[in-house]
Amino acid sequence: MTVSTSLSPRPTNLVPPTAAPSAPPVPPAASAELLAELAEHSRRLDRAQPQEIIAWAVEKYFPKLTMATAFGPEGCVILHLLAEIEPRTHVFNLDTGYQFKETLELRDRIAERYGIEVEMRRAATTVAQYEAQHGGPLYQTNPDQCCFDRKVKVLRESVVGWSAWMSGIRRDQTSVRAKAKILELQEDGLLKINPLLNWTKADIKRYMEENNLPSHPLLEKGYRSVGCAPCTVAIGVNDDERAGRWQGRGKIECGLHTEMFTHKDVAELKSDFHMDVSEVNGNK
Repeated sequence: MTVSTSLSPRPTNLVPPTAAPSAPPVPPAASAELLAELAEHSRRLDRAQPQEIIAWAVEKYFPKLTMATAFGPEGCVILHLLAEIEPRTHVFNLDTGYQFKETLELRDRIAERYGIEVEMRRAATTVAQYEAQHGGPLYQTNPDQCCFDRKVKVLRESVVGWSAWMSGIRRDQTSVRAKAKILELQEDGLLKINPLLNWTKADIKRYMEENNLPSHPLLEKGYRSVGCAPCTVAIGVNDDERAGRWQGRGKIECGLHTEMFTHKDVAELKSDFHMDVSEVNGNK
């Protein structure tokens, strides 16, 4: 796969990220024509490079385009591309209160290099308040509910008022993500765009090295997928990429990239949160 190796100069005099638009009325059901049009665009973009997909998204949806990042390798690639294509695109992070300090430091490095200020979106309760409500750290006894409360619900609130949002998922990461499409129209009328869907872990690594991208310092210490500090551990070089997330709990998805928008109770999401890791390995 051919990837761009152009370096981005640090932008200057950027307009601050666009503020979230006001919440629109509940969208009507998508027409057959719209669904067919998006399906055709998705098929065409499935053969495109991430740069082309992001450029298409900017042309169609900016300034009502946003991006969610956890500052992983994929997020850093998209941020680099956005700095070249449209650095005013709004970007946010779901700050659960449990993130590594290295994750928050990387946010500052990205702002310094690209001039992109990532908005930190948080749950209504602090970690202390949340743990007091549940008699201690809920991630120890019910990590599904913790993910749902501090990530899924916050994402739902964060995308209200936007027309489209971008994520950094790849098909080779999990069995759920293997079924994703470049463009996915959600039931709330919001379009999810996955520009890196067809890239592999090797593609991401090569692009980051060729463009000298900022990266999470924990990646070099065996944390091959970085999430919340209490639920992420370092793993071996031959382990599955997400084996260090919620280790020993049979869980490899937080719920952000499942059918979360149609559910209000985490109990309904059990099949989405818990995946057979052997299925993931079989997709590689």
